[in-house]
Amino acid sequence: MKSVSTTVLALAFAVVLTGPVYAQDETPTPAATVTQVETAENRNDDGFPWGLLGLLGLAGLAGLRRQPQTEVRTVERRTDAGVGGTR
Repeated sequence: MKSVSTTVLALAFAVVLTGPVYAQDETPTPAATVTQVETAENRNDDGFPWGLLGLLGLAGLAGLRRQPQTEVRTVERRTDAGVGGTR
């Protein structure tokens, strides 16, 4: 029953996602031809290096990644020196 419901759900998504697709219009509009270029002179960040702060934040997150799992097993072995041995 679970595989049947999964199959029906997958088919429903496939039907919905394969609906009509509309292409973008390549005709430029007058507003689309104007571009603004942001330079360091007109940025209002008061000279603070926000990019450097972001890189430091990412470097701090690097230590939080998942560590590989290690498994420690303790094996206890007994040796009987008195049986069949010399003293």
